[in-house]
Amino acid sequence: MKIYPPTTRHPMRLATATAVALLLPSLASAQAPASQPPAAQAQAADTASSQPFSDTQRHAIESIIKDYLVQHPDVLQDAMDALDKRQKQADADKAHEMIVAHNASLFNSPHQVVLGNPQGKVTMVEFFDYNCGFCKRALPDMVELLKTDPDLKFVLKEFPVLGPGSVEAAHVAVAVRMQDGTGKKYLEFHQKLLGGRGPADKAHALAAAKDVGFDMARIEKDMDSDEVKNTIDEDMKLADALGVNGTPSYVVGDELVIGAVGLDELKAKIKAGRK
Repeated sequence: MKIYPPTTRHPMRLATATAVALLLPSLASAQAPASQPPAAQAQAADTASSQPFSDTQRHAIESIIKDYLVQHPDVLQDAMDALDKRQKQADADKAHEMIVAHNASLFNSPHQVVLGNPQGKVTMVEFFDYNCGFCKRALPDMVELLKTDPDLKFVLKEFPVLGPGSVEAAHVAVAVRMQDGTGKKYLEFHQKLLGGRGPADKAHALAAAKDVGFDMARIEKDMDSDEVKNTIDEDMKLADALGVNGTPSYVVGDELVIGAVGLDELKAKIKAGRK
């Protein structure tokens, strides 16, 4: 999966902070006299944990925590696993919310490419880049799904994030779509360009369009049209709203799927979307 932009998380730092946060209440409760009833001990622990520590106390706590983590390094791995799980759930919840909020432009935009059955009961949306190696590997998955699932509506969204060549190729691709409302010739162009060798750019995209038999004079004209600009702007804003940071990325039902997960996984997502 091609990631864009790169992640800025620091799992080890976060894991250490989490471990500290988990240990502090225990340290604070240890300061409460054992003779106090449980309710009083809990209140004392809450009060202690909410008050700033002195420099001496802080150094002592840091030393205890350091010794504990050195003796129990698995705590850091557990903390990182918990953080990763929590972050993934937060990302999934946000994506679900944004999919609902942008349902119309995501699944039924007048600017999008529709392959397969336009009236299909399940819609799969793919965000892709013509220069993404993982998108190239995932291309046969899409072709197989279109061949074997007559009830699938497959939507393609331009997400040209891998350099100027990707942007140029996307401009040509949208101009191609403007000539082919059925998507049949577009699919041939899409396979030729995405499945071809070498980097995708304006020259390669135009060559693919010519091989398929499109009106090249019209493509040259349409490449700079408002429709092309509006299409790419809409797709980029959708990707940003959903938190798409890698290609290929898919939307099936109310779920965002990041990466070239493979044919079996895509089939499973489609099956779940039918329920």
